[in-house]
Amino acid sequence: MTATETLADQAYRHVRTAIASGELAPGEKVTERGMAERLAISPTPVREALRRLELDGLIERIGPRTVLVAAIRDAAIDDLAEVEVGLRGLVARFAARHATAGQLDTLDAILDRADDLLILLKARRHQGEPTDRHLTALLDTMQEFNDAVDACAHNPVLIRMLEQSRVFSRPRRRELLLRRVAADETFGLERWTSHRALVRALRAGDSAAAERIAIEDSQGGLAALREDR
Repeated sequence: MTATETLADQAYRHVRTAIASGELAPGEKVTERGMAERLAISPTPVREALRRLELDGLIERIGPRTVLVAAIRDAAIDDLAEVEVGLRGLVARFAARHATAGQLDTLDAILDRADDLLILLKARRHQGEPTDRHLTALLDTMQEFNDAVDACAHNPVLIRMLEQSRVFSRPRRRELLLRRVAADETFGLERWTSHRALVRALRAGDSAAAERIAIEDSQGGLAALREDR
């Protein structure tokens, strides 16, 4: 949980992610007390989170303290994905306006490390050697890059909104990424060059290009992960 995230935010994000991943299936019953015990928090923030999810159309209330996961899950998740993609674009737009020279140099340095890891990963695969540790390091590095782009926006309110709108939690996203890479070692490589293109747009202060690149990358990434959820 981030410093600015409340317990209700945490509960909202947890339940929404469980619905998106299929962990909570359409028609499944959810109670305030049961979810509070699952999250080890009091029922009050869970109650607030469920009210928000009801407004999102992700759950349907069947009693004062009981809800069902809505049968329209796919359509609702489509809407959530659209929100996340749009916010990622806005983050890039703000980053193009406000990133400092030092932050941009940091982004390039992170991508340099990622390139080195990718070369090593490919070499180990070619030699038939284990790659789990190197793959984890590469994913960690790319998460560092994404967080650094967020910092470039210098807009904590926008970043908080993005965190709350994620279709998949970070652990769930990592799980899906590892699963996809295990099935197809080239997964995601076609989008790799977009990171360098984003940094070039940020350096140029081209907010429209930065937003477009971020949106296209986010759309591709979410679509691929949702196929495997």
